[in-house]
Amino acid sequence: MSTLNIHHLGLSVRDLDTTTAFFTEILGFKVVREKPDYPAKFISNGQCLLTLWQTDAGAADFNRRSAVGLHHFALRVDSEASLRELYQQALGVSGVSADFAPEPLGDSGALHTMFYEPGGIRIELIWTGES
Repeated sequence: MSTLNIHHLGLSVRDLDTTTAFFTEILGFKVVREKPDYPAKFISNGQCLLTLWQTDAGAADFNRRSAVGLHHFALRVDSEASLRELYQQALGVSGVSADFAPEPLGDSGALHTMFYEPGGIRIELIWTGES
């Protein structure tokens, strides 16, 4: 049996340009392809490929407690300092709302934070305690 790994993650967002700017300006992704007629943008950080798809005007926000779908996705960072710096940068972006500041993930030795980016996607940043 072959090993399965995620090839890409497709996300529907309320404002394609705002979400693309958040991922490129704050999280260091780059636009690698666009599909203007959908519209969609494909972004990557060299390890992770995300496809961002514009929803129709008035689309309902996802509710992680009452709808089946993406609860959140996690991006691993390489240090505690990076985790804290990215969290502060994210908070400076209009439309970002934090679930919680960086905190221990149980007794695992990891630290994490969760927030919603301006397009409505819930993101976890996690530092596993290893560099």
